[in-house]
Amino acid sequence: MAAAAKVEPDLTTTDLIEVRRSDVHGLGVFAAKPIPKGARIIEYVGERVSHDEADRRYEEKDANDSHTFLFIVDKKTVIDAGVDGNDARFFNHSCDPNCESTVEKRRVFIEAMRDIEPGTELTYDYQIHREDDDPDNIDEVFACRCGFPQCRGTMLWPTERKPKRTKPKKKAHSKSVAKTKTKAKTKTKTKTKASAKKTTAKSKSKSKSKKKAAPAKKAAKKQGKRSGRRG
Repeated sequence: MAAAAKVEPDLTTTDLIEVRRSDVHGLGVFAAKPIPKGARIIEYVGERVSHDEADRRYEEKDANDSHTFLFIVDKKTVIDAGVDGNDARFFNHSCDPNCESTVEKRRVFIEAMRDIEPGTELTYDYQIHREDDDPDNIDEVFACRCGFPQCRGTMLWPTERKPKRTKPKKKAHSKSVAKTKTKAKTKTKTKTKASAKKTTAKSKSKSKSKKKAAPAKKAAKKQGKRSGRRG
């Protein structure tokens, strides 16, 4: 007889945790029962969207608001727990967490890193992904105030911001090169005068075309480690 297919447990809800007010930030998740080290507590769920769609949804969000329900699954997909999310979205960040987030088979889970007693707040390291177009005050917006001695001061990852690259100054061209370019331009102008009338209509229509909008600021997204666990 063929072996029965392994049934994955439903971890979208669990009686291991409860949600209530937190001293860290807003609502938090607390252990309702003893949780052993290595236990898979809950799955992080919500609507799965592209990175572009996630950025679009939160484009109008206050730039100084550090709250995020977005979680990176892979290069193509983000989970938006603000839509159809569960209690997993209320886990707070900590630089000294007792839980960790893992990505396995394109699903996100939160697991205990050590034994946890009832009443203890459950936290994990958000490791919010830095972007090249982050504003200058990004470290202030996502400053961490978890209160632990090991606090690194930020929810962002990597912790240190890469220095912005400065474009090298262009070297001034010699006078002889400038003169040569000027002569070439004048020759081109005289040759194109005859055809200028024919292309006037086209050039006008091109000038009326709308400029492309500047890309929107990318939304803040949490990320977890890739799990080697086999399902």
